[in-house]
Amino acid sequence: MVNQYSYSFSSYFYLAVALCLFPILIKYFFHQRRNLPPSPFSFPIIGHLYLLKKTLHLTLTSLSTKYGPVLYLKLGSMPVIVVSSPSAVEECLTKNDIIFANRPKTMAGDKFTYNYTVYVWAPYGQLWRILRRLTVVELFSSHSLQKTSILRDQEVGIFIRSLYKFSKDSSKKIDLTNWSFTFVFNLMTKIIAGRQIVKEEDAGKKKGIEIIEKLRGTFLVTISFLNMCDFLPVLRWFGYKGLEKKMASIHNKRNEFLNSLLDEFRHKKRSVSQSNTTVGNMEKKTTLIENLLSLQESEPEFYTDDIIKSIMLVVFVAGTETSSTTIQWVMRLLVAHPEALYKLRADIDNKVGNKRLLNESDLNKLPYLHCVVNETMRLYPPIPLLLPHFSTEDCIVGGYDIPKHTMLFVNTWAIHRDPKVWEEPDKFKPERFEATEGETERFNYKLVPFGMGRRACPGADMGLRAVSLALGALIQCFDWQIEEAESLEESYNSRMTMQNKPLKVVCTPREDLVQLLSHL
Repeated sequence: MVNQYSYSFSSYFYLAVALCLFPILIKYFFHQRRNLPPSPFSFPIIGHLYLLKKTLHLTLTSLSTKYGPVLYLKLGSMPVIVVSSPSAVEECLTKNDIIFANRPKTMAGDKFTYNYTVYVWAPYGQLWRILRRLTVVELFSSHSLQKTSILRDQEVGIFIRSLYKFSKDSSKKIDLTNWSFTFVFNLMTKIIAGRQIVKEEDAGKKKGIEIIEKLRGTFLVTISFLNMCDFLPVLRWFGYKGLEKKMASIHNKRNEFLNSLLDEFRHKKRSVSQSNTTVGNMEKKTTLIENLLSLQESEPEFYTDDIIKSIMLVVFVAGTETSSTTIQWVMRLLVAHPEALYKLRADIDNKVGNKRLLNESDLNKLPYLHCVVNETMRLYPPIPLLLPHFSTEDCIVGGYDIPKHTMLFVNTWAIHRDPKVWEEPDKFKPERFEATEGETERFNYKLVPFGMGRRACPGADMGLRAVSLALGALIQCFDWQIEEAESLEESYNSRMTMQNKPLKVVCTPREDLVQLLSHL
């Protein structure tokens, strides 16, 4: 009897093991037949996570150099491909654009995106199309950019005037990182809410610095959109490094700030209504909040507060750090390459002169300024790894089979530094972007700081206008010097965005611009 039960137990045990192993073996042999991209050795469960270092884009660049421009990784439970060549980018974001139009679900997405209504992270579909169209119409269309042009000119004027007042008595060492963030945050809040976040008299001083540091801590935190919990979900159950609590705390701070802006405008509207001001006497709607609240009145079911806050959040998160970081990198590179700085200044002096401040209408007359900005974004792209895409179907990239539900990384850093794509890729050579007749498309898929296809950044034009305008005015009005030389390659912090270390420079008003600056 005992032997009979033992035999029955053994039979059931082996049957259970076989049933568990069967799907694993089927999956194994199925994948063996697939022509997956080259891949390093991986461990069970963690896959290739052991290979990832602090500077992720550099690690992936090194792996792609060894294994090729289409690299397959298994990061925990997540299959990932990393592309690092123009042809692979074209296949993913043009040929297979719809397949890769989605974003992966992540812990940060769960916490930060108002239930994925932030259009940058929203699932591809009807909601995403509505949100993108709304954002483009309100902020990034030609008409909207023309309307906000005066705001950019005004804020650059205030930026330059504040900097002159701060440095006019003697050459002063300034933290250009704080100043550039002040300019960009003020510009964004002017567009969103019609006012500055840092008053002119506080710029560069203790109060202004504290405001900017608080905003950076709220909107530009170091917690990435991807973390270990996204690849090993079991870690989330154990509260890995307290990340989820930190994210919840950050989201609450953001939500509180955005709610305060909405409350401010609702209070203002009630005050106007109670004063019996006629519609004709009311100030015309000019800010993003006013326009969105007006839409909320007509379609309250769709334009909820969360939808409105999600659009505002995109402007604060995506618009501020990338623009201010690019300004800092350009200045760092120009000071390190004075011949380029003098060439740019000569072009500005020739086209604009010293009787007035450069404005946005001058930008089309300053091709070398655009070359400098493009070359800076090539060397130090604002986002060295584009935000990840997520495939919804099987497809082929570079001749390899890519399974559905695969995460896609576009390694902008690797493409921009590839010697097969760029001559002397590690050198700062703005002249490489000087236009030649018939070559307007020669940089397609080679220069991709803002992505490509359906998920390309719609705010690229507005960001480039603000960055170019601020940079042109800084070069026009001041002399610049870095007291302590440092390696450019060692001057950035390892983050999802190519943020550099605080840029401390000596700022001196140019003698022939003092009269203009004193009357701004």
